[in-house]
Amino acid sequence: MSAGNSGVLPASAQRVQAALDAAGVGARVIELNVAARTSQQAADALGIDVGQIAKSLIFRAATSGRAVLVIAAGDRRVDEASVTAALGEPIERATPEFVREHSSFAIGGVAPVAHARPMVTFVDASLRRFEVVWAAGGTPHCVFPIAPSDLLQVSGGTELQVNA
Repeated sequence: MSAGNSGVLPASAQRVQAALDAAGVGARVIELNVAARTSQQAADALGIDVGQIAKSLIFRAATSGRAVLVIAAGDRRVDEASVTAALGEPIERATPEFVREHSSFAIGGVAPVAHARPMVTFVDASLRRFEVVWAAGGTPHCVFPIAPSDLLQVSGGTELQVNA
């Protein structure tokens, strides 16, 4: 694993750490020496299976316009029909501006916690295959390890089979 040594996390990563601390889960955000904008980049940097990456994907609910967060395993594609059925309305891809407005993070570093606005959240049930998963920590260089059950709790999400 290649972790940075600056000691001071970027402001967005500090917000994520504060949210994790407030939830009492004991997860620690670390900064990598390389960017991890994709699940594969993050897995490579950490030396883990790509399925252990908990990617935070934000969609836009097509009818209401609300933000919908899907936390999915890095080796799975989100089946939009499954999310649509659980949500009760269709979802569509969100623009980078929409993602930043609702989450306060840029694409490539969207954390599963510490969002600018509350959003409906679904957590991929397949993450339970692993004892520990890694999620984005607010920047493309920051990540944190967390048990899937703790991720479900801190995200306020609903567990869902998000892939077909």
